[in-house]
Amino acid sequence: MTRVALLGSTGSIGRNTLQVVREMKPEVSVVSLAAGRNFEELVRQTLEFRPELVSLGDEKTLDRFRARLEQELGLGDYRPELLCGPAGNLAAVQSVPCDIVISAAVGVAGLEATYEAVRAGKRVALANKEVLVSAGDLVMKEAACSGAELLPVDSEHSGLHQCLRSGRRDEVEKVILTASGGPFRTTPQSEMGQVTPRAALKHPTWKMGQRITIDSATLMNKGFEVIEACQLFGLAPNQVDVVVHPQSIVHAMVEFVDGSVVAQLAAPDMKLPIRYALSYPGRLSGGFDARLRWDRVRQLEFEPPDWRKFPLLGLAYQALALGGTAGCVLNAADEIAVEAFLEFKIPFPSIPKVVEGVLEQACIGQPRSLDEVLAADRQARVLARTLVESDAVPVSS
Repeated sequence: MTRVALLGSTGSIGRNTLQVVREMKPEVSVVSLAAGRNFEELVRQTLEFRPELVSLGDEKTLDRFRARLEQELGLGDYRPELLCGPAGNLAAVQSVPCDIVISAAVGVAGLEATYEAVRAGKRVALANKEVLVSAGDLVMKEAACSGAELLPVDSEHSGLHQCLRSGRRDEVEKVILTASGGPFRTTPQSEMGQVTPRAALKHPTWKMGQRITIDSATLMNKGFEVIEACQLFGLAPNQVDVVVHPQSIVHAMVEFVDGSVVAQLAAPDMKLPIRYALSYPGRLSGGFDARLRWDRVRQLEFEPPDWRKFPLLGLAYQALALGGTAGCVLNAADEIAVEAFLEFKIPFPSIPKVVEGVLEQACIGQPRSLDEVLAADRQARVLARTLVESDAVPVSS
């Protein structure tokens, strides 16, 4: 049986992971759950999956969770260990024996716990952008030392992982990541200033959390994926291309030195890469119905991204060239800018302006520890908030 420690259980990836666990029973079980402040959903998950340990974001939320759980459990014998905060996240991956850690928690808390899981040599399935974008050099170095196995939990990198099984790494010419293009693929650049949060949250293909949905609309998410691909697969930036593919059926391609191209195709459903990570190196059948209907696939379109309309994609390559803490700065600045856009503090085109401004002003260095990465993260957030509040970025009405 595969024992799963799940960080970020109440988010989009977390819920999809638990659905996959349901489908894969009895081969898979959940031994620990960690979440933020959605205690009601976590109560439901705890009652169903009966983990040994449960962690929440803070003491206040933990108290509310404990009261609700006691009410639901009554006089039964089941009582999980309850913790909160960063220590709780660390315990979720360290204190309970597990076979795989699913890193789906957003933000710094997920980064710290995942880093420790890697240091401990565990198999880690990555869905947390901060891990490789913000601290990729450190994480990959620790993985090499500890023997930790890193598996991607997103459609593009899972696709690359599968395609790369077709040849040796020294036979790879380049890889191609596909992007749906987001909701504004055909929107004229002159109209981007009128984009509202409501419109930006309507992704044409995927159902995701708010930040990643906005990042998909700006193509920042694809930029993050370029950085992740370079880190995870040991690629140079010029070996990673991006193409827009509106149908979201081809998730990734690998071009080999002889000109052959291997592509991974699948229905656009996050449960597929999650299932792949949980069953790797094998593949388990049954209990999953997200299959391609070839009689309904009429065309597969590919086009280059609009670099002028979506400058954040180019800024991701710029951060790669800078190296060091640039990825961390990019991620932190983007998170603050997206938050400001969702709160109607800045217009949509100002998201890349904030990020670019922070990249220009931040002190980029070579981090020697996770603490130095976290310090760069904090500095970038301060700079981003200053730009949001200044006249340098026009405030939307």
